[in-house]
Amino acid sequence: MNFPYGISDFKEIIINKYFYCDRTNLIPLIEKAGKSILFLRPRRFGKSLVLSMLENYYDVAKKDQFENLFGHLHIGKNPTPLHNRYFILKLDFSCIGAFGSTKELQRFMMDHVNERIKKFSIYYKKWITQPIEINPTNAISSIDSLLSAVSQLETSIFLLIDEYDNFANELMLNKSVSDANTNSKEKDPYTLFVKKDGPLKTLFKALKSGTNSDGFDKTFITGVSPVVMSDITSGYNIAKNRYLDIRFHRLCGFTSDEIKQCLEEIVSECHLPSEMAVRAYDLMKTYYNGYRFCIESDEYLYNPTLSLYFLESFQDFCKFPQEMMDENLAVDTQKITYISNLPIGETIVTELSQKDARIKIKKLQARFGINDLLLDQSKDRQFIGSYLYYVGALTMAGETKSGKTALKIPNLLMKSLYIDRIIEMLLPDPAMRDKGKMAAEQLYTSGQMQPLCDFVISHYFKILSNRDYAWANELTVKIAFLTLLYNDNLYIMDSETEIDRGYTDLTMIIRPDKRHFEIFDVLIEFKYVSLKDAGLTGEKARTLDQTKIDDLAIIKSNMDSAIHQVRKYETALQQKYPELSLKSFAVVALGFDRISWKALENNSSK
Repeated sequence: MNFPYGISDFKEIIINKYFYCDRTNLIPLIEKAGKSILFLRPRRFGKSLVLSMLENYYDVAKKDQFENLFGHLHIGKNPTPLHNRYFILKLDFSCIGAFGSTKELQRFMMDHVNERIKKFSIYYKKWITQPIEINPTNAISSIDSLLSAVSQLETSIFLLIDEYDNFANELMLNKSVSDANTNSKEKDPYTLFVKKDGPLKTLFKALKSGTNSDGFDKTFITGVSPVVMSDITSGYNIAKNRYLDIRFHRLCGFTSDEIKQCLEEIVSECHLPSEMAVRAYDLMKTYYNGYRFCIESDEYLYNPTLSLYFLESFQDFCKFPQEMMDENLAVDTQKITYISNLPIGETIVTELSQKDARIKIKKLQARFGINDLLLDQSKDRQFIGSYLYYVGALTMAGETKSGKTALKIPNLLMKSLYIDRIIEMLLPDPAMRDKGKMAAEQLYTSGQMQPLCDFVISHYFKILSNRDYAWANELTVKIAFLTLLYNDNLYIMDSETEIDRGYTDLTMIIRPDKRHFEIFDVLIEFKYVSLKDAGLTGEKARTLDQTKIDDLAIIKSNMDSAIHQVRKYETALQQKYPELSLKSFAVVALGFDRISWKALENNSSK
């Protein structure tokens, strides 16, 4: 197989026989869905390839290539009457710069539109005899000239706009919070550019005015979020939102069956044991699967770009890639950082890091603009959940019994971004984070728990005790250990792993391709005892000898309970993973002041 990593040109993929999952069966549905469609998906999810597919299918200049490009695909055997019936004008707003003054941004946009119209006039000179005049200072005038030339012909235009919100979102996120809070329109290039009679809104008004059978007969727009479309409002209020439509759920992303088939072929080509396909599938499912874009669908999709990264590496070297995250395509963490800086954002980001955690909202917010994102600081859970959904940091988990929409982190790779943000919030000093990571490393390399407990007490607990956390309990303790121990390069990390109908607090299972390293699998069960329940003050607890802390009746009781659970889960884990090299621990925290722990491997204790 030839994997099209980083390639979004449909023609190149088909002609060079790259791996391609056929989505042409959805073209008839796209035709019926409306004249102008807005389709949203997270970045790096294959939207550009969808537009390239439509471009090649409808382009009048590629009529003689139809059989070569589509003959073997679903639509080639069942073509619609509209194939190869349009001129194609394609705008790519990701090409537009996101820095500078409003005038500079306007020039970037106008130059891009003019260049695309110029390319259009040259490409279709066989069909269009009337000259298209390019106005170098006013692309709106160029659009008018384009529409005038086409209006005399039977063939109209299919307008494709890729990443319509990319440069605007970049511009928006590059704004400083201080600028946003001044409410000064003069200092806000985004507002000047997008709203009122700004350049972007003016452009979309021109595109809207040309939407008729003699001009832009059809329009397909892709993007990440509805923010920009909300801000330009009447500038382009004719697009139908199809991003939650179950009919187009599979338009972007890979299915489980498609991933399985690829892995089986790779394992066969590499002459690997057949069980390697199962191991590879389990690994990819854990890291890349989990995206659900329609509440009615029961199917979860794989991130296509990251899947291609894994598949290509696996095929080239006949082994799994060293890291599951492709650093060249790392998901932008700015969005999670932005949310964590909101008044309730830090708590929500922390809560979401737990296994199977949900954020429940009344409904997905279909529209919000720049004022919602930057100028208004009174964000609620509906806004936060909706925003994180659109950028791919959350996905649909289903509906609650009360009719709310539940959202969750889609997979382990995305969860690692939340963990990274949490440790940055709690330990902003990089040197201190490194010190904590080194203490954690001693646990899974040599089985030493004490250095990690010492670090948590001396650093984490001091921070946590000075904050008013509603979740200051056992969850707090787990967060402290999880953020320091988290290492998805070596481990399949999870909190609250389900085993034998119960849930372990923290498991670290060595990745199947990393078992040659001299490290341990780890199982930890946590308990939390408040100072009030122990009948102690913080000052008193800090002065007691460790043996006296361990001998407290309430500590012993919780320790016995933790040990009982560890033994139960330990047996179940060893049955599920016979190759385990397991280190098991029971940990009891006394407030944010002291920690008691026991190592249970081979029934030894401390």
